[in-house]
Amino acid sequence: MTTATNRLKITGVVQVLAAVLLAASFFMPWIVWDGAAVKGSDMPSGSFFTIAEAKSGIANPFPGLSFAFYAFYLIPALSVVIVTATLLKKNTFWLAAVAGALSISVVIVYCLFTTNIAENGLISASSKELWLYVQVAAAVLLILTAGAGRWPLKLAVILLTVLGTYFGFKAVSGKLEKDLMNEGHQSTDQVKTDYILSADTLLKEFIANDTASNNKYREKMLEVNGLINATEIAADSTSTLKFADSTGSYAIFSIEKTELEKVKTIKTGDIVTVKGICSGSIFSEILGTTSVNFKRAVVKQKQ
Repeated sequence: MTTATNRLKITGVVQVLAAVLLAASFFMPWIVWDGAAVKGSDMPSGSFFTIAEAKSGIANPFPGLSFAFYAFYLIPALSVVIVTATLLKKNTFWLAAVAGALSISVVIVYCLFTTNIAENGLISASSKELWLYVQVAAAVLLILTAGAGRWPLKLAVILLTVLGTYFGFKAVSGKLEKDLMNEGHQSTDQVKTDYILSADTLLKEFIANDTASNNKYREKMLEVNGLINATEIAADSTSTLKFADSTGSYAIFSIEKTELEKVKTIKTGDIVTVKGICSGSIFSEILGTTSVNFKRAVVKQKQ
């Protein structure tokens, strides 16, 4: 009897710890895209796709379903309820199953989406942060320690969540691929230019007032000229051109695949004019720099 009681006490402590870690890690950085940290809470808040569009040019493929993402706020909310119920010695199985399943689901979406945009060359660097793994570990632990027994059901919840989320994401990734390939858009060369300016001027404006600059330039067609700081060509023929300043801030252009031969001739230090649609800026609190992102860009002139 004593052994069983002690086991229940230990399980309760682990349950509370898992719930606390689940709630805390939800509000911490999970993924970093080109210096922009994305938190777990950015999915229900809507910031996930705002950052994604700024960094990769890919917006929410199903904006009409944005309200459904609010369900992920249940992760920290249920965590609080689970802690309370555990301390009151109540059964927390279904509460933990829902919270854990939602957590595992959103983590998988973060990872698959990051892989998707990275493989298509729309971000030059990405990393998974410690808190992402804490979220997964806490979710699994929460489910496994909820209630006595029920091991087949607990394992089924985890397995079905993983499979359901993975294949669900793959089922809608066709629309993402269309966005990545820019289908249905008018050629950049044929679109009227809204602003012509140097890279230095552009970066100074965004650094001075990113809100005003985003309102002015976002979704506008710009021609930007200056010294190329870096070029990158991916295996799938996608490429990027980057203009940077002395502060480490930069403007980065995702170049159309049809421009590959032009990009191959460009070297660091070349003076180049690039035309593309501004996706907006992201300020990196980690690096203290601003990045201005462009999509569907073409090389207009090389001096």
